Amino acid sequence: MAGGALVTARTAEFRAALPHGGVLLGIDTGTKTIGTALCDAGWRFATAAQPIAKGKFARDKRAIEALIAERGVNGLVVGLPLNMDGSESPRSQSARAFARNLAILGLPILLWDERWSTQAAERGLIEQDMSRAKRAERLDSAAAATILQAAIDALAGAAI
Repeated sequence: MAGGALVTARTAEFRAALPHGGVLLGIDTGTKTIGTALCDAGWRFATAAQPIAKGKFARDKRAIEALIAERGVNGLVVGLPLNMDGSESPRSQSARAFARNLAILGLPILLWDERWSTQAAERGLIEQDMSRAKRAERLDSAAAATILQAAIDALAGAAI
């Protein structure tokens, strides 16, 4: 736990760190952009937000910090890209490292299995009849919304 912040893949542990809920920021680390999504404080729905052009970590962190401050974010949900058999890949390790580096922000972080998020997000954008160019712009944030929605659905169930 860097900076004292919780970084976990366990839903119950993350839920315990946020007993009163609050706005969560979903993050999907793509190769060129960082997709972002936000949910309401009651953990009912996730909405895609502006993607962040990926650069050096210090710049990415500042952009994420600004979003956290602007929206009053209480916790982060970071997509964890696992292989189809559930094993880790180099991208998984990169996402874990990104989450550990974000722990300096002091917010609890949930690592969420994102195996089908990009495909689900792309299907949703296609169903909206979005052009290929617009889909490319919005895909990482749509995937972040898919990741965050799955996480808040599980978190809401953990609260019952």
